[in-house]
Amino acid sequence: MKILLTFFLTVLISMLFSCKKDEGPGGTSNIIGKVWVQDYSNNFTVLTSEYWAEEENVYIIYGNDTIYSDRTKTTYNGSYWFQYLHEGTYTIYAYSNDSSTVNPSPSGRIPVKVKVTIDKSGVDYIAPQLTIFY
Repeated sequence: MKILLTFFLTVLISMLFSCKKDEGPGGTSNIIGKVWVQDYSNNFTVLTSEYWAEEENVYIIYGNDTIYSDRTKTTYNGSYWFQYLHEGTYTIYAYSNDSSTVNPSPSGRIPVKVKVTIDKSGVDYIAPQLTIFY
């Protein structure tokens, strides 16, 4: 009986310490960032104004997922925040008007992306600024 109990405890302990959490919610780290808008004329030749994006959708992709995993909106000063994340690599993006004149996006919008790697629990990570065009 003692041998069987010892075996089960050993298996249980090894399972607890060998589990690696995938990217996503349930961790203790956060990603914080800002979105900047550059407002151009219709043909993108004249920059008419620049400002922090208000109420702009910002998306996060956990690890190698193929679609976005969560979404938030920016505040009045362009800030956004994704909370309670595990260690791993994340893609953050917002949509911008497509300024390309060669092979433009059919929708006229493209994602502007940055990658953030969380390598330590309990830390706030600052994402590179996203700059989008209107």
